[in-house]
Amino acid sequence: MTDTVQRDAWLVIPLYNEGPVIGTVVEEARRTFPHIVCVDDGSSDDSADRAEAAGAVVVRHPINLGQGAALQTGIDYVVHQTAGEFLVTFDADGQHRVEDAAAMVGKARQEDLAAVFGSRFLDGRTDTGWLKRQVLRVAVTMTNWSSGMKLTDAHNGLRVIRRDLAERLDLTQNRMAHASEIVEQIGDSGLPWAEYPVHVLYTDYSRSKGQSVFNSVNILTELLFK
Repeated sequence: MTDTVQRDAWLVIPLYNEGPVIGTVVEEARRTFPHIVCVDDGSSDDSADRAEAAGAVVVRHPINLGQGAALQTGIDYVVHQTAGEFLVTFDADGQHRVEDAAAMVGKARQEDLAAVFGSRFLDGRTDTGWLKRQVLRVAVTMTNWSSGMKLTDAHNGLRVIRRDLAERLDLTQNRMAHASEIVEQIGDSGLPWAEYPVHVLYTDYSRSKGQSVFNSVNILTELLFK
């Protein structure tokens, strides 16, 4: 049931200068996920205040450390400060759908999976654009080669991680290459995982921030030189 309230799951949202949208993202997500921790990664706007007003727990980095560092802080919070059985990594800009996250948690429960990766490429709903798709294909090929995994989408920020696996994660790549590092550490754990088809929403807001292609090129660059 994708509409079931997920009381033992926490959303972990890295947050950096998303003031225009984060309040709405948190408010909508809390209808299904009442427990949300936003890690404000040194924002210069009012992102943290808006997230807190919408009902999220907010942990603050005094300076910008990068998305990988923010995720690790959020993972540590859930593992050490809560009894949550699952955590869901979730973007702050409105690109991820709450119903996909809930369905992924349901899959993890039903199939006894330690991780579920959201994939934009298991069906045709997500329009990534030709160039972004090609860059991400190269990136996933490189990640699969280094990790021994066989994913279709290694750099989608929507993931479900069970508590026993979260306790093992130790991210040291602070910037975009953290996504490959997560895959490698999950592969090394030997715990069961699966992919799930998700619909990523590339909004006017996210595209205006240059996320359509720029982030994909950053991912590829960091994979080459990490």
